[in-house]
Amino acid sequence: MAIVEVKVPQLSESVAEATLLQWKKKPGEAVALDEILVEIETDKVVLEVPAPAAGVMAQLVKNDGDSCTSDEVIAKIDTEASAQVSPLEIKPVPAPSPAAAPAAAAGKGDVAMPAAAKLLAENNLSASSVPGTGKDGRVTKGDVLGALEGGAKAAAAPAAPKAVSAPAAPAVAKPLPAVAAPTIQQLGDRPEQRVPMSRLRARIAERLLQSQATNAILTTFNEVNMAPVMDMRKKFQEKFEKEHGVKLGFMSFFVKAAVHALKKYPIVNASVDGNDIVYHGYFDIGIAVGSPRGLVVPVLRNVDQMTFADIEKKIAEFGAKARDGKLSLDDLTGGTFSISNGGTFGSMLSTPIINPPQSAILGVHATKDRAVVENGQVVVRPMNYLAMSYDHRIIDGREAVLALVAMKEALEDPARLLFDI
Repeated sequence: MAIVEVKVPQLSESVAEATLLQWKKKPGEAVALDEILVEIETDKVVLEVPAPAAGVMAQLVKNDGDSCTSDEVIAKIDTEASAQVSPLEIKPVPAPSPAAAPAAAAGKGDVAMPAAAKLLAENNLSASSVPGTGKDGRVTKGDVLGALEGGAKAAAAPAAPKAVSAPAAPAVAKPLPAVAAPTIQQLGDRPEQRVPMSRLRARIAERLLQSQATNAILTTFNEVNMAPVMDMRKKFQEKFEKEHGVKLGFMSFFVKAAVHALKKYPIVNASVDGNDIVYHGYFDIGIAVGSPRGLVVPVLRNVDQMTFADIEKKIAEFGAKARDGKLSLDDLTGGTFSISNGGTFGSMLSTPIINPPQSAILGVHATKDRAVVENGQVVVRPMNYLAMSYDHRIIDGREAVLALVAMKEALEDPARLLFDI
């Protein structure tokens, strides 16, 4: 027997532990080299653990949902065994004893469906007294009616030979669809489900509370006429996509406009470290991206050196990685300023929360045709409301407002981005 250990990948210093999501192999099953065995969720990303060698899964040292740390052994592979029977027994899931089986079944039967629970209460019965035939042994309305009918027949048998019909069932509301894997007792027709936060969601909650507790957050607003950007985009969209293989979106304009303003007002690109202000001589812009697991903020690095095409390609790459859960820790590390585009979901206005340890964040919203006044005349223009939240501890209102105005001017006259004026 030649055993190879499967270990947790090296986690970043800021990640104390992670959670095993779900094993894709069971003991006794064949494993190919580099085949993905399990996914590990940290408070930032989901990591895939490949098989370090080919062979047979010999033992699962850690179960689904268990916590683990860097370099910890979570499974063992036998490189010389054949894919029939595992040479080692699975550790976490012992086979239930015959005596325990009825008890387990009875435990599952204690849970009644909403309509059944109501019927049980009206007839002073407990769920444990009625055998359940529903999923996982749950007691259904039919089980209760059957028990009531059986009880009525048993009571009537000594008195008369003829069958006694079951009492009419009281009117019961149509049951709601059962909630999968409920973790609390379902009462009446109002089921609930209690689900623990994932590590990523818990980390998001922690950082947002940390941001509001430690930053003096203030938000300034402005509006921008997006017609010049829209006209330029329409004019060059086809040639841009043909030349670079990616569509020209609006986000690259917002990113470039942000860098344009940060160069003019470096304090907005700075951060607080204790009693010190750290000025960053580079521009790493975090782009807030929604994913199935929650909000993530991958970082575009050295944006001042990137072209529009570079930005669009990187944003598209981040979007695909976020959807597939492939973002790495490096993708999410750092950042000196962030942009959140709620406009993709139809948001008109919001007050974004700063992403620590950064000191400012730009909120972009939906562009809508609105009536505005130009040269004394009411005209219709595609307008977008910009919101910039900033840490008032180090950024004064003057710098914040002027930085947002600089972004507005760059978007309303994109030529400024070419000449850096």
